Amino acid sequence: MPNAAPDTPYDAISGPRRLVAGFLLALSNFMVVLDLTIANVSIPHISGSLGITMDQGTWIITSYAVAEAIVVPLTGWLALRFGSVRVFTAAMLGFGIFSLLCGISQTLGMLVAFRIGQGICGGPIMPLSQTLMLRVFPPEHRGAALGAWVMTLSLGPATGPIIGGWISDNLSWHWIFLINVPFAAASTFAAYLLLRPVETQTERLPIDKIGLMLLVFWIGCLQIMLDIGRDHDWFGDWKVVGLSIAALVGFLAFVIWELTEEHPIVDLRIFRFRTFTVSALAMALCFGSFFAGIVVVPQWLQASMGYSATQAGMVTAMHAYAVLLAAQFAARMIGRVDPRLMISLGVTWIALMTLWASFWTSGTPFWHLALPMFLLGFGMPFMMIPLTQIPLQTVPSRETANAAGLQSFMRTMATAISTSIVMTLWSDSERVKQTGLAGQLNPEDAMASLATLGFSNEQALLLIHRMVQNEATTLAVNYTFQVSGFLLLASAALIWLMPRVRLGDASPSGH
Repeated sequence: MPNAAPDTPYDAISGPRRLVAGFLLALSNFMVVLDLTIANVSIPHISGSLGITMDQGTWIITSYAVAEAIVVPLTGWLALRFGSVRVFTAAMLGFGIFSLLCGISQTLGMLVAFRIGQGICGGPIMPLSQTLMLRVFPPEHRGAALGAWVMTLSLGPATGPIIGGWISDNLSWHWIFLINVPFAAASTFAAYLLLRPVETQTERLPIDKIGLMLLVFWIGCLQIMLDIGRDHDWFGDWKVVGLSIAALVGFLAFVIWELTEEHPIVDLRIFRFRTFTVSALAMALCFGSFFAGIVVVPQWLQASMGYSATQAGMVTAMHAYAVLLAAQFAARMIGRVDPRLMISLGVTWIALMTLWASFWTSGTPFWHLALPMFLLGFGMPFMMIPLTQIPLQTVPSRETANAAGLQSFMRTMATAISTSIVMTLWSDSERVKQTGLAGQLNPEDAMASLATLGFSNEQALLLIHRMVQNEATTLAVNYTFQVSGFLLLASAALIWLMPRVRLGDASPSGH
């Protein structure tokens, strides 16, 4: 027999306790999202400290991503089996413990093992923090609550490289993990005290062992393929081909098994709701297209423009400040405006700003780079707030955690796939642009002009090569922005395949 949960759980928390609970959930999500990117810029420091190669160091990122990607879609089963609050509290405690262990690691093996543990514990936190927001706040306040949650989703990836770079440069790479510990401890304690009244109903469910093994298999193969593909010429390498075939076969077997299993570990039947399916696909496409546009920015600025990691991070993070300004305006529009119109206009605005950035040159000054990144952020809340609320409000309350888990999983996988694709696209486009520029260049005249300025032949050749490479890299960045912008415009059109939904109603319903 399932343990009952109150129909209006938000009545159990009110006043300051509700605000503190909302802050706790937003802070927890921020901490986990931050951890996705904070280690990226620290890999050179970690590699040098542990005496490993940069390729080996990337396993620190891959291990976390694979573990998280596997656990996120299990969130619905875990919440239904043990209760959303219990799983959230245990995940926060485990995340803190594994962060501490990562921070005191002395070998690559220890760090990778503890990063896997960190990813396993961090996986459920994002979807459950989103789910519990809806149980803590009444319908009329959910737009504002999800606005705060969305801000953490935008701020985390943007500020991660800045914080990680500063810590690695001024303290030690160990502190990129150790700073999680006090926040995780405080969040665990506060969750235990505040969130128990909004616990969800539970059922004693058998463990779908075959489904779990298939899930681990195909996601593991896919993540590793995405991680090593660019360095192994993608399908020109038999390892990548083997991993892709294994991932595809594993995925098909997983889908067939889960759709026919009485108690699936991941309930894919939730895709029977048209609104959930379209909104989740739109979220994945929008977020993946958006991320594809900005993922190359910090690397381009450091490699070609001479920016430091902190300066490059500041340009990339500019959109987060606009999110802070616009989130509350978007939240107030929930329930008053057709959410499809909000999403479509928000995505279109992001697309236009992305296309504007495609006119950057190698001589564009800092503030001209920062301006489109800043303005882009004004569209984010209008896209993210309704897109995160629609899937959770349009499914039965019993399936909310499963919906949040699958939505987060699709967003995570879209980000991983778009990153791999855009980095390959950028690299290939750079080679094409470099060949084209070299064909238009008259090296004899350039060499003669440089010789009159006192450059030797070797110095002149090196300078010309660098100039061509920098220009080709910039043109390749522009091309990735153009692709990203047009994909975002396609995403804006996809939204209208979704039936109209009125957000803010008290009870969810499937459509």
